[in-house]
Amino acid sequence: QVHLVESGGGLVQPGGSLSLSCAASGSIVSVNVVHWFRQAPGKQRELVAAITSGGSTNYADSVKGRFTISKDNAMKTVFLQMNSLKPEDTAVYYCNGIIRPTDWPASRSYWGQGTQVTVSS
Repeated sequence: QVHLVESGGGLVQPGGSLSLSCAASGSIVSVNVVHWFRQAPGKQRELVAAITSGGSTNYADSVKGRFTISKDNAMKTVFLQMNSLKPEDTAVYYCNGIIRPTDWPASRSYWGQGTQVTVSS
């Protein structure tokens, strides 16, 4: 009933930019927090950025100053603007939402399917 779908991944040269989107749909009461995670080959999944419905944001030190997380007013779409990309940013990027569905009296964690970002010359 609740779905998160990432889009916007692709191949970009070092120093380039990409913008990722995470769209929430389905039977949703509220979207409270959205995180962007990434997982590179052979590495653990790591938190990249997060945003709350009130607009508070957090970033990993490795992306601070280069990435920007933002949202639409309804928190139904969250964006990750990635600038000055480096090869070490190569990973599958996942959005994760802390979302209250209509059929359960508490918020739950939902994951998108991931989108590949490759930074290479």
